[in-house]
Amino acid sequence: MSRRRRIILSGGGTGGHIYPAIAVADALKEIDPDIDILFVGAKGRMEMEKVPEAGYSIEGLWISGFQRKITIDNLLFPLKLASSLWRAGSILGRFKPDLAIGFGGYASGPLLQMAVRKGVRTAIQEQNAFPGATNRLLARQVDKVFTAYPDMTSYFALEKTFFTGNPVRNALLESQEGKTSSRDHFDLSKEKLTVLVFGGSLGAGVLNEAMDNAFSLIRDDDSIQWIWQTGQFYKEKYRNSATAGLKHVKQVTFLNRMDMAYAAADLVVCRAGALTISELSVLGKSAILVPSPHVAEDHQTKNALALEKENAAVYLSETKAKYLIEEAISLVRDEHQLKNLSENIKRLAKPNASKEIAKHALALIT
Repeated sequence: MSRRRRIILSGGGTGGHIYPAIAVADALKEIDPDIDILFVGAKGRMEMEKVPEAGYSIEGLWISGFQRKITIDNLLFPLKLASSLWRAGSILGRFKPDLAIGFGGYASGPLLQMAVRKGVRTAIQEQNAFPGATNRLLARQVDKVFTAYPDMTSYFALEKTFFTGNPVRNALLESQEGKTSSRDHFDLSKEKLTVLVFGGSLGAGVLNEAMDNAFSLIRDDDSIQWIWQTGQFYKEKYRNSATAGLKHVKQVTFLNRMDMAYAAADLVVCRAGALTISELSVLGKSAILVPSPHVAEDHQTKNALALEKENAAVYLSETKAKYLIEEAISLVRDEHQLKNLSENIKRLAKPNASKEIAKHALALIT
């Protein structure tokens, strides 16, 4: 009897790295239920909670990012890196994987580096329009590179690069929720135009501030209703916002049912993270993107500009956020433009990304 195949998936820090990795794990299991899968993440990060919730085992490395200023974490970085490389080597030696796939995040670099050294077949998945420094370095050594955007061969070798798109959570792909039932879920009108404003699990200060400052604008036009997700970090600050007290505004801390939130919305106002953009694309949602300028190498701005170029989303920089709600009100009333944005972003969708990556990855060890 042949040995069961073993695969390590590494990635985390944010949902943008974790959920695609989980989606690919699910696709691998669908193809071969006997595959043994182990995740490797960074201790103390959200993957250590989310991965077990999805039914997979995970081991943690003592690793964090390198900041562009003098901090205690930076002083500890060489020690953390050495520790993570040793620990990654130990995990690889014990688990003996046939393949290791990196999805970005702090743990991905040390794990993939050690996998390459030990002769394990390797692949990486790049979620952004502009690849991060770690993936640019790893790409020279790994066997395959899976990209979310086309025309990435200026960064990666043509012969090993595959345009697969970004994996999207199965719950979104499989959801049958319609606009009516979704608006019922949020206790909103079935007829009114609806705008969803969200900034990820922790929240986005600039989006929350825009909603808070637009009280009069939102109050005076109750023909448009709002789902406003503040995020855990801003929960207390905006709990008593006058805007949140309006009947046609539904304020929540966290969106447990993103499928319903998306289904309820005619327009989405959000950041421009890779996972979010993939979800918008698969679902064909019209959106205003306000990228965070604080992420590594300004990935989000590059993601948003890539969509704006295709007339697939509206890009608004943080410096213009004071016009955000006014822009949203104008756009959600423009049925023709909403339709154009929806059709154009839908063309960029790759709904089978998880399965494509799984098949290409397994081809390395078949």
